[in-house]
Amino acid sequence: MRRRLYFVLPDVASAQQTMNDLLLSRVEESHIHCLARRDAPLGNLHEANVLQKTDVVHGAELGLVLGGAGGTAVGILMVFAPPEGVSLQLVTVLIAALIGAVLGAWVSSLVASAVPNSKLSIFAKDIEEGKILMMVDVPARKVEQIHALVEKRHPEAALGGVEPTIPAFP
Repeated sequence: MRRRLYFVLPDVASAQQTMNDLLLSRVEESHIHCLARRDAPLGNLHEANVLQKTDVVHGAELGLVLGGAGGTAVGILMVFAPPEGVSLQLVTVLIAALIGAVLGAWVSSLVASAVPNSKLSIFAKDIEEGKILMMVDVPARKVEQIHALVEKRHPEAALGGVEPTIPAFP
């Protein structure tokens, strides 16, 4: 289980040095992501991807649930009030639920890909001021160690919090 640590750094140079220290502490480069203003060059820092910048994951989860519920309702309606001359089995409800869930997840993830990540809204002011948000995904057992390292070596870094759990895929 991984936890996400958020650090707000004043500039790219500070973020680069922090990233170097994290790499020396055996945090994999693929688990360090940075977010800055659109016009700010990040140099060698890894920019956050679409899954981290937007609410696409939350949208897909919500669409999966709502689409599945809607599909189940349509399936039940089809079984208990079938079109004339058609005899439907209960498996129709399962098929309709699966189709609804897939379509719901797909459509809502498309919509959510245009919405900024709601978890990052508390950092919007800092990012607009030109600061760098660094997101570091570490195993739960290393949270205190990494926090202490950054606090000791980079007093200019502001701890932005710790997210309790991270999905496996983003």
